[in-house]
Amino acid sequence: MEPRYDTLFYDGQCPLCAREIATLRKLQKGHLIFADIHQQTALDALPEKELLLRRLHLMTWTGEWVTGLHANVRAWSHTPVGFMFKPLLWPGIFQVARKVYERWADRRYDRKYGCAVCSAGEPG
Repeated sequence: MEPRYDTLFYDGQCPLCAREIATLRKLQKGHLIFADIHQQTALDALPEKELLLRRLHLMTWTGEWVTGLHANVRAWSHTPVGFMFKPLLWPGIFQVARKVYERWADRRYDRKYGCAVCSAGEPG
């Protein structure tokens, strides 16, 4: 049987993201590929760069895109501790966990890239 690899797209310029990716690299069982968004050259085949930076994105081995909390849980499912993340997708817990994740992700993005995005749209 052919191995099935998921690809996790992450922000390589984010120190917190880098720590989590380092942990995932150590713990993963070998079927997770890591792709730094800032080093991607064929972005036309990917979602818009801003979207990739705003939320965690994972492309499954079948080509399906999984984002946000679902992407995080799927990435961790490639590790021996993945079972600890699955309850985040349970009804009731998911609604709260998703709001917390999205609020955190938006704040992280706005602090790191907010000014750069605003100034990029202004005439130079």
